[in-house]
Amino acid sequence: MGELQKDVRVVVGHSLPYFTFGVIADIQYADKPDGLSGWRTMRYYQESCSHLCRAIQEWNMEDTRPRFVLQLGDIIDGFNKRGNKSEDSLAKVLAITRTALMPFHHVWGNHELYNFSREYLMKSRLNTTWMEDRRQDKGTSSTEDYYAYHFSPHTNFRFIVVDTYDLSVLGRNRTNDKHLMSEAFLMNGTGYHMMTYNGGLGQEQLAWLNDVLTYSDKSGEKVVIAGHIPVHPKAKRSPCLVWNYQEVLRVLQAHHSVVCYLAGHDHSGGYHQDSYGIHHVTMEGVIESPLGSNAFGTIYAYEEGLFLRGGGRVRDRYLPYRKVDTT
Repeated sequence: MGELQKDVRVVVGHSLPYFTFGVIADIQYADKPDGLSGWRTMRYYQESCSHLCRAIQEWNMEDTRPRFVLQLGDIIDGFNKRGNKSEDSLAKVLAITRTALMPFHHVWGNHELYNFSREYLMKSRLNTTWMEDRRQDKGTSSTEDYYAYHFSPHTNFRFIVVDTYDLSVLGRNRTNDKHLMSEAFLMNGTGYHMMTYNGGLGQEQLAWLNDVLTYSDKSGEKVVIAGHIPVHPKAKRSPCLVWNYQEVLRVLQAHHSVVCYLAGHDHSGGYHQDSYGIHHVTMEGVIESPLGSNAFGTIYAYEEGLFLRGGGRVRDRYLPYRKVDTT
């Protein structure tokens, strides 16, 4: 990883960060030859585990060791399902994550749901809700109907993992009520992003998210949200966008505590700061990083803002906190 960009060094000066954390997306491991995807982009299946190993080596050697890593989904590729290799491939990647000297928080993407049912995932090591902050009001604890939770690694900071496949035609029995509701939502929806590989947040999860953010507003916290699918149309280049992104944005933009939303899904990456000052960062995908490159980052939390130091295809970014008038 290179040095922080010049403007970041000027702002930070010689101060130490409150804490740091790692971020990585779309590892998509499969034991198959490298090749073109349906998007006509090259996918480097043979390199994905090596890239993950090198990212972990970097994090382990950091002077300020990351408190945790956000794995933003698609940890293995859907190809594994065809050869009944889903469990073996997942075990291989998780064994690599255990070499890290910090815990991984796992987000679920479409490829998790190509490989496994939601019931399986809830019982797997990809369910990291056990690290949820349970010290707050019971009203900020999610239900098992969707995979979402929040945690606080440092005073006045909160991280929220959201389930962007809460509404989805993937991962549930076809007779399941939520599957049927999602199927109807997809069929009746309009827009280039209404695709089966995308999904959305249901009303119950949106209400829960609003409750957590209300708590963070009142507590003077800064919030980072992590989900697999981008929620802003200008933060990606492809149709990779949450079905009901307008509803999600209305919730996020109603709360001054929200600093940024981190996503994967679009392997080319992206960035946009919306009119409310929220940073939307879409991480480049490991799977489309060739030999000699990579795609991961370390984010430093300072008094003035967050600083993303990129590895490989991920560029450095300065993410200043929003200037909020709470008077």
